[in-house]
Amino acid sequence: MNRYLINLSYIGTRFRGIQRKIDKSAGQFKDPHTVQGVIEEALLKLRPVNEPLLKLSSRTDTGVHALHNTVHVDLQRPNGKPYDSDRITKTLNRAFEKDGQSLRILSTVRVPASFHARLCAKSRTYLYRLAVLKREYARESGRQQHPHARFIPIEEHDRCYFLGHSEFDINAFASVARMFEGMHDFRTFMAVAKGNPRQQEAMHSLRRIDQITVERGHTMTAAFNRERTEHYYDFWDVRIRGRSFLYRQVRRMVGAWVAAAEGRITERDIYRMLTVPSQNSWCSNVFVAPAYALYLCHVEYDPIDLAFPAAADESNDGQLSRAIAQP
Repeated sequence: MNRYLINLSYIGTRFRGIQRKIDKSAGQFKDPHTVQGVIEEALLKLRPVNEPLLKLSSRTDTGVHALHNTVHVDLQRPNGKPYDSDRITKTLNRAFEKDGQSLRILSTVRVPASFHARLCAKSRTYLYRLAVLKREYARESGRQQHPHARFIPIEEHDRCYFLGHSEFDINAFASVARMFEGMHDFRTFMAVAKGNPRQQEAMHSLRRIDQITVERGHTMTAAFNRERTEHYYDFWDVRIRGRSFLYRQVRRMVGAWVAAAEGRITERDIYRMLTVPSQNSWCSNVFVAPAYALYLCHVEYDPIDLAFPAAADESNDGQLSRAIAQP
C-alpha cells in the first residue's frame, strides 16, 4: 500500500462541495455531485486492489472554488509496486475531461505513510473577489441603479461578488478586516450545520488568522468585455491566511466587512461581534457573503512532512520537488 498526495483545482459551481455525501455503509458508493465522489470514481480506472478513499485537507462548500486544494489516498497496485505518479495524474484528468467535469489534477506525488493531508497542513490561504461599482455610477438615478439593470460581465458569473452600494468604502472594509488578524474566538462567525444544533457547543472555536490583505484585483473578462467592465467596476482581492477555519467562517467575516463598508453596521458592532463570541452577537442586517466568489488558493506543507527517510527510493526526490512547487 502506498500513499499519494494529490494537488487539485476545480470550479465549484456544479459541485455540491468537496466532501462526499453518500453513506457507503448503506451500500451506495457513487456521488457524482461532489469533488471527492468524482475523484474516487476516477481512481477505480487504475484498478487498485483496495477501494480508494480520499482524505481531504480542506472542506469547501457548495459553489466554492479551489485554485489549489489537496487530498491524500492510499492505493495498492495488483503487483505491489507503487503507481507512477504521472500516470495517476493523466488517468484522472482524462476521466474528468471525458465526463465534462470542471476539475483538474495539478500533480500527484508519493508521500510517506505518516503524511496526512489535513493534519500536516501548516496554513491555508483563501481569496475572496469583490467587484465594487464605481461611486459615480452607483449614485446615478434611474434604471442603472437597480442591481438587475446593471451591467455584469457574463465571464464573471458565479466567480465574483458584485456590489453596487453608493457609499461603499473600501478603506473602512480594510480597516475592520485587519481587526481579525491574530488569535480570536470566532464563535460569532461560525455557522451551525443543519441537523447539528449542538455543533457550536462541541467545536473549539479559537482560531488564529496570520494575515489579511485587501489589494487591487483584476477582472477575468475577455478583451471584448474588459474595457466596459473596468469602466464600471473596481476589483478587489481579499486574501486570508491561517492554519484552519470554522464552518463558513470566511464568508461570514467578509459579509460583516461588507456591511461595515456600506454603513449598515459600525466598527463598534464589528468589535462586539469579535470580542463577545456568541451567535447572539451576530447583527441581523449582516448577510453572509456568497460562496461563488470564494477560492481556496493554497494549502501549505512543511517539506519535511513530504519527504521519505534518506534510505527511501531516491526517485521520489523529483516528485517531491514538484509537489512543493505547487502554487
